[in-house]
Amino acid sequence: MKVTLIVVGKSDLGAISALIREYEKRLKHYCKFELLTVKTITKTKGVSVKEILEYESKELQKHLNPKAVLILLDDKGLQKNSLEFSSFIGDMQQRAISELCFLIGGAYGFSDHIRSMCSHKFSLSAMTFTHQMVRPIFLEQLYRAFTILHNEPYHHE
Repeated sequence: MKVTLIVVGKSDLGAISALIREYEKRLKHYCKFELLTVKTITKTKGVSVKEILEYESKELQKHLNPKAVLILLDDKGLQKNSLEFSSFIGDMQQRAISELCFLIGGAYGFSDHIRSMCSHKFSLSAMTFTHQMVRPIFLEQLYRAFTILHNEPYHHE
């Protein structure tokens, strides 16, 4: 199974980038993993949030595989614990889904169009995190899910 994570905007924080690289390396043991970063524009005078979301939507769509299961990571999504999330991943594997594509939006979230394209919407927490912090948090949970599926001792319950 291929797992793609598409994020909006680059991370300028070295510590976050280092964590992302570490989990990318770990994930490659379990799946074909790819991290893609799409461009955003900053909110300046004369540029509305709607215009930013439309721009990001077009950038995201350039990278979406029409055969992939699209999963939005969004604060309004369904919350799953680690075991439930690993069950979801396992179910996708059992159904022979060739690609899961997770999306992390920018500072303003996602356009309605992108929301409508995604078959699943998950929230990592009831708390709010920056879109940059969500990246390593999600990658750790994805790694955890695979270790649970492989009965490895990483997760303690």
